[in-house]
Amino acid sequence: MNGLLHVLEFAVPLVEAAGITIIVSIGAFFVAVTMGLGLASLRHFYTTPVIRWPIQAYVELFRNIPSLTHLFILFYGLAYLGLRLGSITAAILGLGLIGAASLSETFRAGFESLHHGQREAALAVGMSPFIAFREVILPQTWRITLPPIGNYAVQLIKDTSLVAAIAAPEIMFTARNLVVNTFETTLVYTLAAVIYLALCLPLSRTVRYLETRAATPR
Repeated sequence: MNGLLHVLEFAVPLVEAAGITIIVSIGAFFVAVTMGLGLASLRHFYTTPVIRWPIQAYVELFRNIPSLTHLFILFYGLAYLGLRLGSITAAILGLGLIGAASLSETFRAGFESLHHGQREAALAVGMSPFIAFREVILPQTWRITLPPIGNYAVQLIKDTSLVAAIAAPEIMFTARNLVVNTFETTLVYTLAAVIYLALCLPLSRTVRYLETRAATPR
């Protein structure tokens, strides 16, 4: 009984911290998907250098600099300039901007995998470019890009551990504080690993199920 109470003493704050992990993951995922799709759409349909080059620069900047660097710049760098973001806000924005760079390439590859004749056929039957994109191009792109987007979502939950560096009170930040105060390193980090597994495993299974449904002919 004492052993169970001892485990619960650490499990309760870690489960509470998992709520912050979920909030950061959902927020960052929304930013990443929305921005990534927008950037990919602009880059695919408007090939002029004035649009393409800034987007390419953004993608290269966020893909080739360590994620922690971006988080530090958002949290500490902007505060130095007088714009202070909360740790959770900075975590969502930072991970979202990083994810947008990666997902923009995913969406762009999805667009380019479709035959250009499909868009031309949609325009030929009287669809506007926007309607053709929404009704013909985008649904097929979602089906193609679902596996990498799902993998990104799972990876994002694990990447939230990085935001402990900017004091966002998620799982790893809480686990580190518990270890510092109690020296129960093995128990605390094992519980943290179990919580991450409980978050990621159902999501992985859900993504696999959606992939199967998307691949099933209707």
